[in-house]
Amino acid sequence: MVLRMILAAGCVIDSPALAQEPDPEPRGSIGGKWVGAVALPVGELPFSVIFEEADGVLSATMDIPAQGAMGLPLTAVSHVHGRVHFELDAPIGLAAWDGALEGDTIKGEFRQGVLTTTFSVSRADAGESEAEEPVPYGVEEVSFENGEIHLEGTLTLPEGTGPFPGVALITGSGPQDRDEVVSGFPVFRVLSDHLTRQGIAVLRYDDRGVGGSTGSTPGSTTADFAGDALAGLARLSAHPAVDPSRVGLVGHSEGAIVAAVAASRSGTVRFVVWLAGSTVPGTEVLYEQSAAIARASGVSEDRIERNTDFQRRLFAAVEAGEDLDAYREELGVALREGFHELTEEERGAISDVETWVQSQIDGQINRVETPWFRFFLTYDPVESLRGTRVPVLALFGGLDLQVVVDQNRPPLETALAANPDVTVEVFPRANHLFQAATTGSPSEYGLLEQHFVDGFLDRISNWILVRFGGQQRRGPAP
Repeated sequence: MVLRMILAAGCVIDSPALAQEPDPEPRGSIGGKWVGAVALPVGELPFSVIFEEADGVLSATMDIPAQGAMGLPLTAVSHVHGRVHFELDAPIGLAAWDGALEGDTIKGEFRQGVLTTTFSVSRADAGESEAEEPVPYGVEEVSFENGEIHLEGTLTLPEGTGPFPGVALITGSGPQDRDEVVSGFPVFRVLSDHLTRQGIAVLRYDDRGVGGSTGSTPGSTTADFAGDALAGLARLSAHPAVDPSRVGLVGHSEGAIVAAVAASRSGTVRFVVWLAGSTVPGTEVLYEQSAAIARASGVSEDRIERNTDFQRRLFAAVEAGEDLDAYREELGVALREGFHELTEEERGAISDVETWVQSQIDGQINRVETPWFRFFLTYDPVESLRGTRVPVLALFGGLDLQVVVDQNRPPLETALAANPDVTVEVFPRANHLFQAATTGSPSEYGLLEQHFVDGFLDRISNWILVRFGGQQRRGPAP
């Protein structure tokens, strides 16, 4: 869960496509859908690209679900000598992606204005990541309902007749697909593959408004997502190969909070695996998160303090239901001041300063006015944790800058003090995605290898199987 709320000006520099020559050694088609993210200084921006090839001409469109932008036409699309390039003519100027194709992944450089960072995308149908096809387990496409919300996902079933223990996976904040692809890393696809190979049935599903699922993620709340998770767990439990007395929830980031809310509501949840979830109100998470990521990005302490002060005042206004026009004006002033601090070349690259400023304002202020954000700001996860009496495995990353372990571990342990079966563990070198990291900053997610830190997957599967492994009869839960 990352909120991009830094008071800093940026600009757009035209980045023309590199001169290309015909490729004498074709590297294969890149046609189809690719999903991933741009690694921004204070978080990642998920997006997907669909490449189409017709009569030797390559074209592409882009979806950015978090911004409600779908089917955006891309320009300067090319695939030459193993290099892939495409551009987006945005209202604030040109954005350019230039990367290298390596198997089923494209990694490279993203440029927009003074910002130069990384991006990574992977084929949406690239297989089970670390697993080779065909996989040694069953795969079923499933759907289920939560009231008027229709959700679609994938159910993977171990070899054998069962009944098996089962889990439903819950993604982190923002609209995400069933694989929870972050900076090109299909977090849930890899996790699902491992758990299923170990004898655990797994349901993973698209968030509201993503893929075949209806509804809106920004227009819903964490409490709404708990209803989706329980509906998914019911769909999982109804399968004849799954034992409903041995089913639980695995939640990542905000998904961990969702899992605890669901477990406190319903006795059908028999265990919870809490992965990098926050345990303090959203305001406190965002203050700590923004400061930690900004420091890792080299932002001055003075700028960090000013940003935190702006956040505190803005969030208080949101909670009080105040009009936010004054904050739009304040942010606009800061952006205009920052614009004049840019070089002449950088300023010249912005054709319409006011359009650029308004786009920046809308991107930040509009986000805080959504139902999801308003709920997240004030909700204290401790409320649901205290009501969670089932076994809990809570894992944190020691280098996580999005959910800082020193801030979030103590409240979790206090809230679960009355629960007799709680295991808390920190992977010292892990980031928010549980990759082996260097700094933990989201800006390096796309640069790291797309697999988990050693011991992470086995820790989850072993914990579940020790408590819920073995054959048990289907039927009403005791």
